Amino acid sequence: MNRTLVTVAGGVLLAAVGTTGVAVAESPQQARTMTAAADCRPLTGASAQAAAIVNAACSQLGVPYSWGGGSIHGPTFGQDYPGGGPGAHDSKVKGFDCSHLVQYAAWQGAGIALPEGSWNQAKWSGASARFTRAQGLAPLEPGDLLLWASSPGNHDTVHHIAIYLGNGKMVEARESGTVVMVSDVRLNAQYAGALRITNNEQPPANTKRFMTWGTGVGLRPEAGTGKPPVTRLPGPTAVDVLCQAHGESVTAEGYTNNVWSYLPKYKAWISNIYIDDPAAWLPGVPEC
Repeated sequence: MNRTLVTVAGGVLLAAVGTTGVAVAESPQQARTMTAAADCRPLTGASAQAAAIVNAACSQLGVPYSWGGGSIHGPTFGQDYPGGGPGAHDSKVKGFDCSHLVQYAAWQGAGIALPEGSWNQAKWSGASARFTRAQGLAPLEPGDLLLWASSPGNHDTVHHIAIYLGNGKMVEARESGTVVMVSDVRLNAQYAGALRITNNEQPPANTKRFMTWGTGVGLRPEAGTGKPPVTRLPGPTAVDVLCQAHGESVTAEGYTNNVWSYLPKYKAWISNIYIDDPAAWLPGVPEC
């Protein structure tokens, strides 16, 4: 048999290829990894929006856990866990913690902007449905967010969050020293219920959704700062961009950009310097 690199969500696998051309794992661990990758998908009926969230999370299967790591754009280096143990050197590990995996999947899959931190995600005001601990898994659908808390009745104590796949399975970034994985849902004493984030407002037709950064960012009636703001964004906000144009140059955090984007929801313009994207001219957005 010939050896080949087989793509698995989150990485590659050295495997053997038989005469049929089908990859065969070379160890039990590799077999488990390949099976897990195949099983990381909506396991029961799901809306297109929910399936996209699940698939975004599953695309990161095998990526290391890193405490504090991850963003809406993908894995990042984390922080050294102050309690020591396996996470003591997570600043050198590029990956996701539990809440950032969920945040990534929601944004990349469905353009849903979740806050930082599992406890804040548990309290998110945009939830379209909530499920109690006593209801168990029966009412849940793929894409729902599962919660664990030190005091299950208090969302301020939520310390872990994962994405439901269906049939009692979930995808999660569990803890330092492990990788993004498919697991059985743990209906233990700390299980705190679930929430549904699908069926929320989606980007209007012919727009593309981006995240802003910074606080108090002014939205202007034209592509420049000559007139007072129409409104200000209090913090990072999901915005739907219709088109973009060249205007007044703006400098912030050592960068200068003269491109502005039009936001139909606000009937106003935002400098692209405050849009969380590495490109000065936003990809996939037409010129006004």
